Amino acid sequence: MDSRGHGRSTRDNRPLTYDLMASDVIALMKHLNASKAAIIGWSDGAIIGLKLAIRNPDQLSGLFAFGANSHPSGLYDLSDSKIFERYLKRARKEYETLSSTPGEYDDFLRQMSAMWASQPDLADKDLRSIKVPVWIADGDHEEVIRRKDTLFIADSIPASGLLLQPEVSHFSFLQDPHQFTEDVLCFLQARGVGKMVSSNARSCRAN
Repeated sequence: MDSRGHGRSTRDNRPLTYDLMASDVIALMKHLNASKAAIIGWSDGAIIGLKLAIRNPDQLSGLFAFGANSHPSGLYDLSDSKIFERYLKRARKEYETLSSTPGEYDDFLRQMSAMWASQPDLADKDLRSIKVPVWIADGDHEEVIRRKDTLFIADSIPASGLLLQPEVSHFSFLQDPHQFTEDVLCFLQARGVGKMVSSNARSCRAN
């Protein structure tokens, strides 16, 4: 699914929050009559997945969370990041191509930036309450999320797996989509939380 305001999904005048976008996931699952799902989340999607694992555990069979932060302090200063600048240019082009409001990218980015500056706020006790199977994943060349915050999340969630993908950054799924996909399949296979799993998925590295 495209999160609220992303891709072809619309947005309204409410401020963007991770809680609101997590509620969108539950609403979509209800619409599809899906009682339970494995969540694969990247960046903001990974944070949404963590929110769901905390608040709606009965509706999750597992969570593969790549590039999540627990707090705005877990982010690096990206003002001089060339790769993040390139990502934002790509995001603008894709927004203008896909969105039903192609001229509103700057307003959308302002809303997203406000959310990034104030959210999330996932405390240790929140993360320790997670009981669904979880892998916390990231790239070994991560330039957006501080490694100590990734480790905090992984260490706080009981029995979670930690996966650092080699030779990729925050944008792993673009830089090495084969590796990213195979690791997702590994997670689904290892935890038995997916029905459509490739028989070619390699042995799981996070065990």
